[in-house]
Amino acid sequence: MESLDAERCVACHADSPRATRDEIETLKPQIPLWKIETGNNVPTLERVFKIRKYTSALSFTQNIGEFANEEGHHPKIVIEWGKVTVSWWTHAINDLHRNDFIMAAKTDRLFEKTSS
Repeated sequence: MESLDAERCVACHADSPRATRDEIETLKPQIPLWKIETGNNVPTLERVFKIRKYTSALSFTQNIGEFANEEGHHPKIVIEWGKVTVSWWTHAINDLHRNDFIMAAKTDRLFEKTSS
């Protein structure tokens, strides 16, 4: 099976399929540090990245923004002292889609590169 971070997002529309329970059970182990959170009845993938330097957090955030723009899929990012919180969900369906798992895996890979 191809790793999630090697996949590309597909364009989503209001009628795009939501991630099924079985699909989530298959994909979630590939991004073990991400939690599924629900706010306003919308499930999201969320992870808090611990980053000591604020300038490093800004750089990490900028890099996320760049690859998110390339994929056409954009997260919620909150920068605070010592951490960056990233949330992925598919706005078009107000739910989780395979794209969100792909982008979470890509975010993990980016963090590994920038934190080493």
